[in-house]
Amino acid sequence: MTCAGLIASVCALAVSGVAAQVPEISPQEAFDLEKGEIEIVVDRSTHAPGADARLAVILQIEEDWHTNSHEPTYDNLIATSVTFSAPPGWVDPSEPEYPPGLMKTFSFADTPISVYDGEVVIVGRVGLPADLEPGTYPIRTSVTYQACDDKMCLAPVTTEETLGLTVDVAGDPTNESVFAVGAIMRGAPGGQSLAVTTESRGFLGFLLLAFIGGLILNAMPCVLPVLSLKVVGLVKSAEAGRGAVVAGSLATALGILLSFLLLASAAVIARSAGAAVGWGIQFQNPGFVAGLTVVVLLFTLNLWGLFEIPLPASLARVGAAGPTEGIVGHLTTGFFATLMATPCSAPFLGTALGFALTQSTATTFAMFAAIGTGMASPYLLLALAPGLGRIIPRPGLWMKRFRIAMGFLLAGTALWLLYVLSGLVALPPLVGFAAVLLVMSLVTWRASRTEPFSSRRRALMIVTGALCVASVAIAARAADGEPARSLGVAPEDRLIAWQTFDRERAEREASDGRYVFVDVTADWCFTCKVNEGLFLETEEVAGAFERHDVLALRADWTRRDDAIGEFLASFDRYGIPFYVLYRPGQAPHVFSELLSKSAILDLLEPAASD
Repeated sequence: MTCAGLIASVCALAVSGVAAQVPEISPQEAFDLEKGEIEIVVDRSTHAPGADARLAVILQIEEDWHTNSHEPTYDNLIATSVTFSAPPGWVDPSEPEYPPGLMKTFSFADTPISVYDGEVVIVGRVGLPADLEPGTYPIRTSVTYQACDDKMCLAPVTTEETLGLTVDVAGDPTNESVFAVGAIMRGAPGGQSLAVTTESRGFLGFLLLAFIGGLILNAMPCVLPVLSLKVVGLVKSAEAGRGAVVAGSLATALGILLSFLLLASAAVIARSAGAAVGWGIQFQNPGFVAGLTVVVLLFTLNLWGLFEIPLPASLARVGAAGPTEGIVGHLTTGFFATLMATPCSAPFLGTALGFALTQSTATTFAMFAAIGTGMASPYLLLALAPGLGRIIPRPGLWMKRFRIAMGFLLAGTALWLLYVLSGLVALPPLVGFAAVLLVMSLVTWRASRTEPFSSRRRALMIVTGALCVASVAIAARAADGEPARSLGVAPEDRLIAWQTFDRERAEREASDGRYVFVDVTADWCFTCKVNEGLFLETEEVAGAFERHDVLALRADWTRRDDAIGEFLASFDRYGIPFYVLYRPGQAPHVFSELLSKSAILDLLEPAASD
């Protein structure tokens, strides 16, 4: 047995073709070929018949050792591989999803090679037959890997384990952090250290991701129009002194944090009721979009000076900077900024949300609070260092012109929301909604030309409020019917021949050896439209798709679609944009929310030339 182990070890080293010489192997090293601990976990305590079960192999590699990745640098290296076997009569489990390897250089190789080290998570999926009786069924798992250090490679080993999968009513989620880490690893670029992603398995790591994602939201195009309101408010606050700047900044931050806690509450309630949860899915509701359009229009009219909302004297005194930009005004701006941020996703935010929406209630609230803190951090910084407010120019004649200019920016946002609504409702109710908004604006303008606090003005403002309610009701009751239009690049101008998304077709085509690119988008996703126009619908990407016979599938999530929601959840994602490339014989590659042409081309060109 000792000789057999020695011979196997030497042969494995020889066929690698990269060793400078064959090292001596001690008998102890020959016997101790297993340098990794293996654990198999499942995503739920019990699974319902007909559902999908996710399995995860956790391979913990000993310190100072590594294994070749699933896609070794050289063909003659032994790949790390996992095989799941289901009971007879079941559908064959899907191909496991492997993380990318880490490129490292060793003494026995002149060039870097793709390896795994530390903790590696490999995820698989098995479909349960719909007619299964309650009980426990065996799922057999086989893990093959070859351990190496900086000087030698041991013989490959295969470890087999059996997991009991319990079938009954759907149970509670389990091992959420393991599957979240698996999603992070699969989305990591090839040169990124897996050690970094493994460390983020801890709760604090996910909180950091949430904070960074929230901070980046401030630079997303959805939030930029709100900055016009904030600048106006800060200028008024700066006029009243340092205390007003601090109070206004804290009020804005509080508004953002409270908004995110409300979103967390809605997510927990919806999840408890079995409804779909996700980032920005409220934009699938025409009533919500219509209501937000009305709010944006009112903010626009306010910046144009057509009306002011007089607050009670006590609240105005608390504001210290006037009724419009006081504490309540800053707090409202914080709420508004959060609402406008929800149709945008940012780097790190998708991973953080995927973790948050699959955890306990307390963890969900903590994660949303971290996102809110990240988004509110610029205002918290201004509160801690109010001296930064000196960079804000003093109020003057320019302020009136600036308000009008910023009003046009918000008016553009209102037009964008109308376009979003056109993808949710049919043309007649859309025209009716727009007509009511026009009448509401005219009534508001007429009210602005009457004496303040007069009975006529109060009557006109009551009419304005009634028209606001009527406009939202028109849109909310018009959810059915063919949408007025679809946004994005017009079909006749598209360079890529997009086809309707079908998950079974995507997986079938990939298993048959074809590359499949899936774009999950929506009319209300501003980032999706930017990515589409700048990076997807381009000559370079369209040409690469044509050369390599890439099947392009588009999933439209403008309206609620549970199948698309489940598809996103299978990748531990709950927001869009979402892009994934199915590759034959490999794990699907998930792209960043902020797409680039090079990210697509670099992945396609080498793959097609193999």
